[in-house]
Amino acid sequence: MQAVNRSRSIRRAFTSIGSLAALAGVLAAPAALAQSAPQGQIVIPDDVKIFGNDNPNVRRATAVVNGSVITGTDVDQRLALLVAANKGKISDEEMKRLRLQVLRNLIDETLQIQEAKASDIEVSQAEVDQSYARVAAQNFNQNTSAMDAYLKRIGSSAESLKRQIRGELSWQRLLQRNVAPFINVSEDEVNEMLDRLKAAKGTDEYRLGEIYLAAPAEARQQVYENATQIVQQLREGGSFVAYARQYSQASTAAVGGDLGWIRLAQLPGELATVAREMQPGQLVGPIEVPGGFDILYLIDKRQVLTADPRDAVLALKQISINFPKGISEAKAGEMAEQFANTIKTAKGCGDVDRVAAQAGAQVVANDQVKARDLPGPIQNAILQLSPGETLPPFGSLQDGVRILMLCGRDDPQVDNGPSFEQLQAQMEDDRINKRAQMYLRDLRRDAIIEYN
Repeated sequence: MQAVNRSRSIRRAFTSIGSLAALAGVLAAPAALAQSAPQGQIVIPDDVKIFGNDNPNVRRATAVVNGSVITGTDVDQRLALLVAANKGKISDEEMKRLRLQVLRNLIDETLQIQEAKASDIEVSQAEVDQSYARVAAQNFNQNTSAMDAYLKRIGSSAESLKRQIRGELSWQRLLQRNVAPFINVSEDEVNEMLDRLKAAKGTDEYRLGEIYLAAPAEARQQVYENATQIVQQLREGGSFVAYARQYSQASTAAVGGDLGWIRLAQLPGELATVAREMQPGQLVGPIEVPGGFDILYLIDKRQVLTADPRDAVLALKQISINFPKGISEAKAGEMAEQFANTIKTAKGCGDVDRVAAQAGAQVVANDQVKARDLPGPIQNAILQLSPGETLPPFGSLQDGVRILMLCGRDDPQVDNGPSFEQLQAQMEDDRINKRAQMYLRDLRRDAIIEYN
């Protein structure tokens, strides 16, 4: 599938290896070894203990790509990121398949870094460290030491993640130099697209996530099976963003597969037909498209150039109490009902702090909450409230009971759609993505790859 926007880097997957089968064949044939060595039969016990240095940091080559070594440790550490994203819920069979795909991903990453270097494009260590620090800031409150420790704990490393960052930056800059300057979108093309947008006012617009796997004719069945396994893992709780970053061969891989807001007319026919029937939160695939297979995830849905009530910014107060340890469900229900009745006596947001204090409850205020960011069951209900009104109590025995009170609401302005410059950039990104796919295919075709 061709990405509609956000094409900032491309990490393609995947080729194949098979040396483990050969090793298994050697170990499984002691009788044949006995025939060639009549002085005695070699017996290998099941509970083998290796004496000597079995240091996991000893790095053995798994593949050599144009002279650059990819080790088993490299594969293990990158695979550990996926295992952590799926909370370790991956079968042994799936782990074998993922391992092969991670290796293919690393091969493409190596080709991208090599091609950037051959074009005299350098990504400094300082730039890589800065990007790494931004990731740490998003996940560990700017604590890179905590990030380092977490990666080590899950079996990965800071260096593995930094190599991935270097690959993304290298490919992005390579495309900016060798592809982007030769992409041209005329004013007429942009104006025509703007006219189509205006004509489509009020029609549905979709925010989709994609995972695209290229499938040459000779590998179609294998890729289909791989895509089916990915769908199964996602339905069992796997992270769509993590799988998209590691496996997708569209440029949106760098942003977790997020296509942004698009209309069905911007999708290939096969995908438009499927997306039209999808509901937010639904996953569908694999879907066969020219050149491969797609997995789609509908993140959200809205109407073109129409203000969406869910974009309203709400001022909320959350009032909460905790349940005593070991409380029964029946007693908790009574306590929640009494708490709700007490909060109803508050005369709006200005009075709720006083009432909450009398009830021994905690109050948290936030005046920058988008209705869209609230859980689905709460969104519609809270948009029906007037200032000072509350939702029914919700919670659990472990988390206690909470009540949301609406204190104010700023409705969204009518969406006028993308500007000329934004739409032009979007169309250019789409064309860059198409050229980038061809570019990487050429790099794969010309690569010299040796497998261990």
